[in-house]
Amino acid sequence: MLAEICTGARLPRPARDPMRVWSLSGVERLTFPDGTTAIYKFAAEPFTGEGRVLRALGRTDIPVPAVSGAIVRDGVLGMVIEDLGEPVREALDTDGAVAAVALHASDPLPTLPVLDDDALAALPARASGHLKRLRGGGRWVAGTDDIADVLDSLAEAAAKRAEGATTGPWGLVHSEFHPTSLHVGEDGWHLLDFARAFNGPGLLDLASWHGTVDDADPARLRAFLEAYVATGGNPGALAERGGLAPEAWALGWHRVWAIEWFIEQALRWINDPSKDEAYVNVVRRHLTTAVALLEP
Repeated sequence: MLAEICTGARLPRPARDPMRVWSLSGVERLTFPDGTTAIYKFAAEPFTGEGRVLRALGRTDIPVPAVSGAIVRDGVLGMVIEDLGEPVREALDTDGAVAAVALHASDPLPTLPVLDDDALAALPARASGHLKRLRGGGRWVAGTDDIADVLDSLAEAAAKRAEGATTGPWGLVHSEFHPTSLHVGEDGWHLLDFARAFNGPGLLDLASWHGTVDDADPARLRAFLEAYVATGGNPGALAERGGLAPEAWALGWHRVWAIEWFIEQALRWINDPSKDEAYVNVVRRHLTTAVALLEP
């Protein structure tokens, strides 16, 4: 695939230096004979649409790496993009607020999935469906009744709690909006890693900024929401929705979104029983947080 991309882009064959490799994707730095460099990114489904997203955003004011060439074959994306070099520093909350304002000011991309009120409210039931299929295959059976019960409880309250999903900021959602996805270089900042972008509530981006490793911190997110609005973000970010404060709504639904993804990943994309215990523990932890915040 890389050879075909280079031929199509009229690039010479490069040397390849692996940077990071995961189970479903990888990143390499390419060095061409004249000393110039680029990044080669490859990814399996469901991450194969990133090339289209980056090309679309390259026609907007959002700074993203330029795409030299990309192809998808047999469910795998190969993509050569601009090498931004090493960042000069880590991204700060102030950088995240600026980038989020720019991102959410863009128009939705018509080719992406939409997560509106109905689609958001359907997430707990979708997660329950994934869980039932896992259990039907003899996995996630012992000691997971609590997960099934909590998902049912969330599903019953989901329609009410999902209200306001289309309240601004609404539009393009990065979905993995973390400091590691914001490259701060000598020439300014660029957003990376749009493999799971969708159209939906921008609050989910803001809720994802501080990650999910530490406990959810509504007060910290509230300060970030206020900084976002002060920087020029949509003032709707501070509006109550689903009967909840925006920080609770955003953190709670972000965890539900992550839960559905983790269970589907265990079932479909990773499908590795040896990893089930780790996935169960993560899902249970996120469910505890989601229930505390969404109050089903």
